[in-house]
Amino acid sequence: MITGVVSGNIVSTINHPFYNGKKLLIVDKTDVYGKTTGDYVIAVDSVDAGVGDAVLVVDEGNGARQIIGDPTAPIRSIIVGIIDSIDRVDL
Repeated sequence: MITGVVSGNIVSTINHPFYNGKKLLIVDKTDVYGKTTGDYVIAVDSVDAGVGDAVLVVDEGNGARQIIGDPTAPIRSIIVGIIDSIDRVDL
């Protein structure tokens, strides 16, 4: 799993039928301190996240397919949670 911040929406007029009715979001990956890393993923939204939300993303195809409940779904990344806060313990 990765953490990130939603930075935008993806709109497509032609896509695989699996994606019909699904919201795709651009998620900028963040490090353990909440700063963006310069990397991003495009993820299916399953929690009604929006731009600016800190989110938790499963970025692994088999795990994403298990969450969707379709073993043949063409998916890799899915947003599974909106992060309210992160409490770090520096050792």
